[in-house]
Amino acid sequence: MGVLIFLGENVFEKEFARESIFIDRDAISPHYLPEKLPFREKQIEEISKLLGVALHGKRPDNLFVYGPTGVGKTATVKHVMQQLQDFAKEKNSKIISTYINCRNHNSKYRAMIKCVNDFYPNNYFVGYSASFVHDKVLDFVRGNEGTLVVVLDEIDKVKDLDDLVYALTRANDELQKGAISIIGISNNLMFKERLDPRTKSSLCEQELVFAPYNASELKAILEQRIAIAFKPNSVENSAINIAAAFAAKESGDARTAVMLLQRAGELAEKNGLQKITDEEVKKAKSKVEEEVILNMVSALPEQEQLVLYAISALTLRKKGIRKITGSADEGALYSGDVYEEYATLAKHFKAEAVTARWYREYINELEMYGLILTTASGAGIRGNTTLIKLGFDAEKIKQVLEKELMQGS
Repeated sequence: MGVLIFLGENVFEKEFARESIFIDRDAISPHYLPEKLPFREKQIEEISKLLGVALHGKRPDNLFVYGPTGVGKTATVKHVMQQLQDFAKEKNSKIISTYINCRNHNSKYRAMIKCVNDFYPNNYFVGYSASFVHDKVLDFVRGNEGTLVVVLDEIDKVKDLDDLVYALTRANDELQKGAISIIGISNNLMFKERLDPRTKSSLCEQELVFAPYNASELKAILEQRIAIAFKPNSVENSAINIAAAFAAKESGDARTAVMLLQRAGELAEKNGLQKITDEEVKKAKSKVEEEVILNMVSALPEQEQLVLYAISALTLRKKGIRKITGSADEGALYSGDVYEEYATLAKHFKAEAVTARWYREYINELEMYGLILTTASGAGIRGNTTLIKLGFDAEKIKQVLEKELMQGS
């Protein structure tokens, strides 16, 4: 005979009844797109002027948008594109747009498949030849007799970027009706230098650089989000100041500031508090620092990821450098050893290893991001070379990069 077990109230009853300091948790998420973008009015105006010619049937210049992570590049472009689509619909202007996250669609074929899937949602084109997919994109533009604006976010993530950019720009030579323009978004100011000369010559592009936010701008951005995300008077002013100052010091990254308050809010709620104070922000700081670093590593272009992977792998394998005096410099690596490891890894991941000159550029960029430290070899080391040290936990960096590089291969 079975035993009847009385479980009492539903286990979620307590959670449902719990008081929350959040009104709209999504509004304090890094992925939230606000209706107004403070301190980006100038950039909105510049992008609008460039794209405005499409309303009169002319093809806009291609645009490349640069700037560090979290400075509003994607949010600004998406905001302008939505405004353009709404206005074009109102005025019966023939403008089409598609947004492609190149981290997820990291080849010419995948990007073009994303286009046709957006244009023909009732069809399925995976498995069709690249030329067929390319022609379907052009057929769609011809059929609409309008301007197609292709937004390529994290454009430097595309493995065969030359082929993709060249195909999209040269497609205009095949179009008697309609046109295609590109908006490329990148954290890397130098990525365009790696394009083939014939691709660069076909671009006819404009450039727009986004500067990092300062502390006062970040505070205003946080206050805008707090008004939507939290109950009134649930975040102390000093806590906002700390979050803004920390993000400004790191890189002027609004996403870092937002993440910090989001984590502080979750911590306060977990402890049954009705207000976020300095203490919650300070406790959330170490967790957010790690998230920011790992997000930055994930967003790096493939070649820089390979160099950083080489540094993290060697750091875990080697015990540092032994000096002539017998003492050890823990964690230090010879630049030449890193380059050899990088070349081996590039071959493993079916990427073409760059020259020593470009390798040095990547090292400089990784140091600029604060991910590594470099010093000239000094006393106690034979020869004259550069020593490289990883700035963060080698195992965590390596794990993130393995996932990214395996996903892209």
